Amino acid sequence: MKSDTLPKCCIIGAGCSGIVTAKSLTERGIPFDWFEMSDRVGGQWAFENPNGKSAAYRSLHIDTSKLQLQLADFPMPADTPHYLHHTQVLAYLLSYMDHFGLTGKVELNTEVKKADRDADGTWQIRLGDGQTRSYDALFVCNGHHWDSRLPDPAYPGKFDGMQLHSHGYRDPFTPVDFRGKNVLVVGMGNSAMDIATELCPRHIAKKLFVSTRRGAHIFPRFLLGKPADKGKLYPWLPLSLQRWVGRRIFHFAVGHMEDFGLPKPDHRVFEAHVSVSDTFPTMVASGDIEIRPGIREMDGDRVVFEDGRREQIDIIVWATGYKVTFPFFDPSFIAAPGNRLPLFKRVLKPGIPNLFFIALAQPSITLFALADRQAKWIAAYLAGDYALPDVEEQKRTIVVDEKKHMSRYYASARHTMQLDQDIYFSELDGELRRGRKRARSLGFGRTRLPVPRLADVEFRPAAE
Repeated sequence: MKSDTLPKCCIIGAGCSGIVTAKSLTERGIPFDWFEMSDRVGGQWAFENPNGKSAAYRSLHIDTSKLQLQLADFPMPADTPHYLHHTQVLAYLLSYMDHFGLTGKVELNTEVKKADRDADGTWQIRLGDGQTRSYDALFVCNGHHWDSRLPDPAYPGKFDGMQLHSHGYRDPFTPVDFRGKNVLVVGMGNSAMDIATELCPRHIAKKLFVSTRRGAHIFPRFLLGKPADKGKLYPWLPLSLQRWVGRRIFHFAVGHMEDFGLPKPDHRVFEAHVSVSDTFPTMVASGDIEIRPGIREMDGDRVVFEDGRREQIDIIVWATGYKVTFPFFDPSFIAAPGNRLPLFKRVLKPGIPNLFFIALAQPSITLFALADRQAKWIAAYLAGDYALPDVEEQKRTIVVDEKKHMSRYYASARHTMQLDQDIYFSELDGELRRGRKRARSLGFGRTRLPVPRLADVEFRPAAE
């Protein structure tokens, strides 16, 4: 169909998910406006991004190998290292944009302040300058690793030292000089281990403690000479067999966490989002990192742990994850309390067929491939090549999918959006096939579209 009959779309955000969304819409000839609040693209991968959303620290390397990270239609050069530094990830995204002609399509320094849906389904998007634009479809690509989550309720007592979330950490000297200080890192996710490993050498922190309530199975970046990719195995194996084989390979090649002086995890391998570090267990075994259990209370310049031990602490780094938030939506319309937002195939809220959340999930391998697959799926939908099942079937599918993908994980705000990547991709391929049949039977793509062109594309200026 001609572009002037296809739905006019709005994309919020120019990180990886926004970039692949713009590319998928461009390929289909679907018109869009693309807004980024910062003065640059890249989202998380734009180090010291002026929009304050990037959690990248100076030494950050991604924990997914290049073969899994690279997008299907834009392979990385052969001389790319297995695990990229954040500057290399950003350079790859910029090259991707240039290759597919996307560089001039994003409106920088343009924040979406409000997104409202009219009774007829059209979206009214109010920008930072007060201008309002109308759209037929809305893509939410604002990420979910930027709104810091702190313990709630806070631990009893008062702490007199400095506190920061890992989102604000940059290096051993920024935003505070960590040298000669007693530092406590709370958490055992990937950021927690990276930060602890960077600060623990004796010429930096005086003492480095890590507090963890349940421990973790820590994967190295390489297993048996190959990129481990968080334990990824052959997708054609039944999932239960994949886990059984993966656990045995892990314990054979790595050992048990207790062998390094780490606490025994209260869950099995693959029952938590995988933590990756080559050096953290060794630093614990070497005594440069001291492990403590969960926190009981604060007491001035002391932290009291659940086992009764008390440590004098100068700085606490809370590596306690993130909240899923959408500042441009009215919370009564869309919100994710406890980081829960049930979506059909992790993209659509039943009953709102023109709102799409791209990469709002925690895949077992990488968000890059997830965003790419989802964006291509929705572009096919908007072009009339796919039709959704009815709302009740969408709801039933959500229940089945969440049980399949999340039941193996222990209960945590970190595990409300988990999915097994290869299984999800197979399921999405099957849904695409079914949806194409539905689209043909409904006559989509020839005479009508599942999301029709209704929006007034005239701009309404800010009120005087």
